[in-house]
Amino acid sequence: MEYENKLVLAPMVRVGTLPFRLLAAEYGADITYGEEIIDHKLLKCDRRVNEHLGSIDFVEKKTESVVFRTCNEERNHVVFQIGTSDAVRALAAAQMVCKDVAAIDINMGCPKAFSVSGGMGAALLSKPDLIHDILTTLKRNLNMPVTCKIRLLKSSQDTVELARRIEKTGVSALAVHGRKVADRPRDPAKWAEIADVVASLSIPVIANGDVFEYDDFQRIKVATGASSVMVARGALWNASIFSPHGKLPWEDVKREYVRKSILWDNDIKSTKHTLKEMIVHYSCLELPEGKGVIKSDSSADLARLYGEEKYYEFVTKNRYLANGSR
Repeated sequence: MEYENKLVLAPMVRVGTLPFRLLAAEYGADITYGEEIIDHKLLKCDRRVNEHLGSIDFVEKKTESVVFRTCNEERNHVVFQIGTSDAVRALAAAQMVCKDVAAIDINMGCPKAFSVSGGMGAALLSKPDLIHDILTTLKRNLNMPVTCKIRLLKSSQDTVELARRIEKTGVSALAVHGRKVADRPRDPAKWAEIADVVASLSIPVIANGDVFEYDDFQRIKVATGASSVMVARGALWNASIFSPHGKLPWEDVKREYVRKSILWDNDIKSTKHTLKEMIVHYSCLELPEGKGVIKSDSSADLARLYGEEKYYEFVTKNRYLANGSR
């Protein structure tokens, strides 16, 4: 895994599943982060080879639900992001998936209550000793890149001091979201404070914040000096943002996402959530398309809504034959 001059898909809860990661990679993303997976949850899973899909599934034993799904196609560029507050648990979780992913990342920036209340995500920003313990434990025991993603602290000096301490753990790169914990998505990202971090470190820094068009990748690189650039909402709204040839029509991107969700048997709730997020940025969920997504109970319903009935029939028929069912 290299971190110079890369376009990176950011980790997004309920969005960064296999179909969306593959969609972003198809359009030009060099590195794709999966959604944050809490260590406790992964440790309740079994690793299973899904021969019918050609995937590797981490399945929660009690519920039989897929917590993380990946495949050989993304093996060299997918990053598994862990939500954790404990070095031993983080290592145990990382060791479960390390043979199937390209790198391990620790979430240190999520401001959501479910993460912070468990001492994870942005809660780690005020615990530099714990950060050091987690990252050094992973570095000592894993033969693969280890990184983390942080937010800005109260002052630029505080952020730089934490970033320097993180660098000393031996991580391969550091992603910096240009907002503070109290900031909202509508608040402008502080590119100048990311630049302060870049100027203070020798490891690659991945800049994140306010990238909505392909040209913004270069703009933030110039403004911050960052090695690579990460995008979240801009990719969610139109994953073809990664294409140097310009964005594809919004309708085409949604349809391709539906096809990939069908192909990889993505959880219907996850697929619907992502589609609703795509729709609400450009349109309204009260219009026929939005209502159709909300009412859909299966991938077959979404296939009909987006005119992909033949594709759905082809995929499910071949999956049926592969299963050897009669």
